Amino acid sequence: MEKYLFIGLGGFLGSIARFGLASVIQNKTESLFPYGTMAVNIAGCFIIGLLMTLFQERIVVSQNIRLFLIIGILGGFTTFSSFSYDTFAMMKTGNFFGAGLNAGVSMFGCLIATWFGFYIGENF
Repeated sequence: MEKYLFIGLGGFLGSIARFGLASVIQNKTESLFPYGTMAVNIAGCFIIGLLMTLFQERIVVSQNIRLFLIIGILGGFTTFSSFSYDTFAMMKTGNFFGAGLNAGVSMFGCLIATWFGFYIGENF
């Protein structure tokens, strides 16, 4: 139960950070292009790469801290960071087929699922 509290608290904080940062960036650009979302996704991918490397190679942290930071905060900040890390981890181990499959299916599958959700929402 304790790990769920760490994840939930981190998710709460990460979601607030995502909304705040994306809103500030989007408002400054005064554009219809989603610069705020893009910036959050890129920042989240950088942070997960940095933290996972540090936790695996240089810094020892408890499982609860890891859950709080990686799944909680970064999961709330951007799920794109998890996708990016999983794909990169496969590439790092030489599993290029798996990485490509994950990237392709995730990208196109999510776009198709979003389109289908819009379709169902508009037509039923």
